[in-house]
Amino acid sequence: MKTAHRAAPTPAIVPGPQSRAAHQAERAYIAPGLQRIAQLSELTVARGTGCTLVDTDGNEFLDFFAGVAVASLGHSHPRFVKALQEQLERWTVGSFTSEARLALLELLAELAPGALCRTQLYSGGAEAVEAALRLAKSYTKKFEVVGFWGGFHGKTGGVLGLIGDPWKQHWGPLPSGTHLVPYADCYRCPLKLQYPSCGMACLDFVSDQLTAATAGEIAAIVVEPMQGTAGNVIPPPEFLPGVQAIAKQHGALLIADEMITGFGRTGKMFGCEHTDTEPDVMTIGKGFGCGFPVSALISTDAITESLPFARPSSSSSSYGGNPLAATAALATVQTILDEDLVENAERVGAVLLKGLRGLQEKYEFIGDVRGKGLLIGMDLVADRRTKEPLPSHITESIFLGALRRGLLVMGYFSRVRINPPLVLTEREARDGVTILDEVFAEVARHGHHRV
Repeated sequence: MKTAHRAAPTPAIVPGPQSRAAHQAERAYIAPGLQRIAQLSELTVARGTGCTLVDTDGNEFLDFFAGVAVASLGHSHPRFVKALQEQLERWTVGSFTSEARLALLELLAELAPGALCRTQLYSGGAEAVEAALRLAKSYTKKFEVVGFWGGFHGKTGGVLGLIGDPWKQHWGPLPSGTHLVPYADCYRCPLKLQYPSCGMACLDFVSDQLTAATAGEIAAIVVEPMQGTAGNVIPPPEFLPGVQAIAKQHGALLIADEMITGFGRTGKMFGCEHTDTEPDVMTIGKGFGCGFPVSALISTDAITESLPFARPSSSSSSYGGNPLAATAALATVQTILDEDLVENAERVGAVLLKGLRGLQEKYEFIGDVRGKGLLIGMDLVADRRTKEPLPSHITESIFLGALRRGLLVMGYFSRVRINPPLVLTEREARDGVTILDEVFAEVARHGHHRV
């Protein structure tokens, strides 16, 4: 049974028999630990176009997931497909200069904030962030790194300690010299205060903590302009400039991790542009390659010249900047520019945000709705006063209810993350809200949200 991009009168059987059978067969061979969304949905995807995914049973899904903000151009964008096909027929591997990489590097130097003009390319987000930390240590000759509660910068050993939640527990010794401080998550303020009367007390706390708890050898402060994994958290406009001021006070570099917020996701080309903050180093990935594994760091001439980072082979990666990766990234960024997808994200994101805030007025278990562009978060709560999160069995039922109606969304936790492709239309945005309205109405009707 197919579902359309609207609230289906009768929810489909999802996953269908073919989809579930293939998923179950794969489980006999794939190691445990697959993404939660894949485990819960049991989907076997056959193809995708734009903001639509189709499973092997023919069920269609409006995609508010985009591979965790990766599919910036949506699925199977003709320009992206054509560019990769043509490059596949030429050559695919090696660190030699290619026309695509040259054009990409020139374009990034033009787009990046301020003096950021030197790029090194990698394969994944964690790899790029680890390289950024090595760069900061090379330049400052210091060794400590500061991250934030709720932060996420990858799962590899060098950045594991920067994960700002209990996920990192029980992985053995974490990298030494790593410090975590509160992020400006105003709905769930770590200091139990209210914005703006708080006077940004979290920044004062950060400053005091770095003075009292570090060895005074801070190489870098790593921050997401808006936190993705924590729940698409949008800090107040004072936060990022305040963090930059603290970094300067300690002679540290400010590394803006723009893996999720970069390339139009928030209605600006980069998230840091919302506050006119120019970082010392910026890391990019995810939507940068629209599904091809490519990431990068961008910094200045002076910073990237530092040793040992600048020695031959010292900052490179075997797959980083290969012809396919460069072609994928170039095609993605050029398409974002040519199709005005940054502006589309801002415009359609406003439509989506308005619709979701309408649902917040309608359902008492929606405690908060926040967003910039097409990076939107919601908090589902059992009690608006205490902000107690909805338990997982309810949020997972919300996810599955949306899935049966043809909407794929990261709604299986109490902090819902909505990050559709940048090509989302206003109609698709409204269709998604309509489906969520149906699902939330069912939750309210049965009183499942009351704990």
